[in-house]
Amino acid sequence: MQDDAAGEQPATEDPETRRVDEAGLRTILRDRWREVRVVDVTGSTNADLAAAVARGEAGAGTVLLAGHQVAGRGRLGRSWGAPAWTSVATSVVLRPARSVLTWSWLPLLVGLSVATGITRSTGLPPLLKWPNDVLIDDRKVCGILGQHLPGTPPSVVLGFGLNTWLDQTELPVPTAGSLSLACADHGLPAPDATRVLGEILLDLADRLVDFETGPEAEAIERSRQAWLRLSDTVGRDVRVELGDSRFHGRAESIDTDGRLLVRAGETVRAFSAGDVVHLRRQD
Repeated sequence: MQDDAAGEQPATEDPETRRVDEAGLRTILRDRWREVRVVDVTGSTNADLAAAVARGEAGAGTVLLAGHQVAGRGRLGRSWGAPAWTSVATSVVLRPARSVLTWSWLPLLVGLSVATGITRSTGLPPLLKWPNDVLIDDRKVCGILGQHLPGTPPSVVLGFGLNTWLDQTELPVPTAGSLSLACADHGLPAPDATRVLGEILLDLADRLVDFETGPEAEAIERSRQAWLRLSDTVGRDVRVELGDSRFHGRAESIDTDGRLLVRAGETVRAFSAGDVVHLRRQD
């Protein structure tokens, strides 16, 4: 738990490190993505890219980042927002060369890349909460949302909102956190948003190549093992909330479809992200 001093930022804070610099980001990414745009404000980066794809103006490999969303939505349509450049919204258009049946893995891959990019750029130790949250010290710093786009061929928009510079008074709920607060707690230098997002997107580009390489079953198993190594969910007692019902048990693993496997006695149930309203720890 953080005390009242946790909201203080390191004395070396540079205001320019809050904003993602488009030129600097392009330099880090070295043409690994087809198109990269950074805007100060938009309605929703996911909605913007989905509309651009529908108009034929964006394709696989397009990236859009915004320092402020006025109509951002999370999983299950939950609304959220943050002051300008305290949270960065990022969306990417993907069209993996794999069966659409495997695309349920894409949000999990984004989570892996967010966690890996945070560690590489800040030294912080993130963990993954199934299905779509990135945690640092039990506080949510990032959520992930995917949207399937029909078409010929089909594609998907993956979006993630990363709390970079929220201070203690700006946190939307007590369980939220930010990179700046976590860096202060861990005695680390203040985060540079451009470098953080650059490392995340570099890792995601590499991870997508790996996902498309070799036999499909082997690629999925590599991704599954990587996710399990950073899981904060597997091995815990959990309560799965399914709208009008609940299931209590021990989270044992994720299967080859990315579903969470929960055991209660001799019963093991598999839950997909779309079926679950909330997943709560019981410890």
